[in-house]
Amino acid sequence: MKISRIARVVLAVAALAGYFESVQAASLYKESSYQPLASDRKAHQPGDLLTVLVYENSSATSTANTTAGRDAGVGVNIETPGTSKSASIRTNNQLDGRGQTQRVGRVLAQITVTVKGVTPGGDLLVAGEQLLEVNNERQQIKVEGRVRPQDISDTNTVLSTRIADAKISYVGEGDLADRQRPSWWQRLLTMFGL
Repeated sequence: MKISRIARVVLAVAALAGYFESVQAASLYKESSYQPLASDRKAHQPGDLLTVLVYENSSATSTANTTAGRDAGVGVNIETPGTSKSASIRTNNQLDGRGQTQRVGRVLAQITVTVKGVTPGGDLLVAGEQLLEVNNERQQIKVEGRVRPQDISDTNTVLSTRIADAKISYVGEGDLADRQRPSWWQRLLTMFGL
């Protein structure tokens, strides 16, 4: 039995239709990770990196001037016919106290931190640290805080002054740091005001 050409085409179309019914297409689009091709790459989800430009200047000055004075006198004069006696006591207290405290700190650094989470309001929770060791001196800087997405620049950087609840620490240790720290006996004498 010969199958006509039309019958063969119909059978082929039916077979293809059955094949296409069993194949399911999966979308390449995922809303959670979608970013348009024309947009900038800014940190916006946990695991993303963000560069923090640390520009911190702090200065504090405290001055106190105290001047106090007290002048007191007591006098007694006794007069009787033919004699005259007098006595007096005088005290004079003067206090002149002055004190001044001045402290200046400055930190300039760049550190790349990781987005640890996103708040319900859309703010990014970031944290990171950098360790630098030169000539047996260790310098460690840690940055932690909350960043608003609108404060992130087009170059994926944010100023440290734009971080809410910022915790920035800069610690050094090594020979130079040890030399700047007073010895234990000097600290003990300072505790007793000597």
